[in-house]
Amino acid sequence: MRNTTFPLTLYYDSACPLCDGEMRNLMLRNTAGLLNFVDIADPAFDAPPPNTNREQLMTLMHGLTTDGRVLRGVEVFRLAYGAVGIPQVAAITGLPLVAPLSEAIYARIARHRYLVPRWLSNLIFGTVLRRAAERAARANCANGNCALPRR
Repeated sequence: MRNTTFPLTLYYDSACPLCDGEMRNLMLRNTAGLLNFVDIADPAFDAPPPNTNREQLMTLMHGLTTDGRVLRGVEVFRLAYGAVGIPQVAAITGLPLVAPLSEAIYARIARHRYLVPRWLSNLIFGTVLRRAAERAARANCANGNCALPRR
């Protein structure tokens, strides 16, 4: 059976400290190359996925599968974290009672993401999760000479 989801293209806002931190952590863990990253805050960005526009992309996380499906919200994170070897995120956020709650919480955070203090985002993504992601990337590196993205 042919995989029609991966590589999954993630559309993210690098101007948002939360978004940028999370994507950088996913980039570090993306040792299998199942994710592609498109920065919609880049002034040169001009290729939104089908039937979307930049304004919609700035509202919620979007992903584009290889077969052209456009995904939105927590579903994108479920697939992304599963692709980088953290299926627990998908499992937890996909539970019947948790799924609608996680969508609602994510939508609220996404709307107010610029209100999160930079220091808090840096503490979470720049320190704790980044170190974990770097350890995971090194552990998964087959040749021992991995190029890790730098901030």
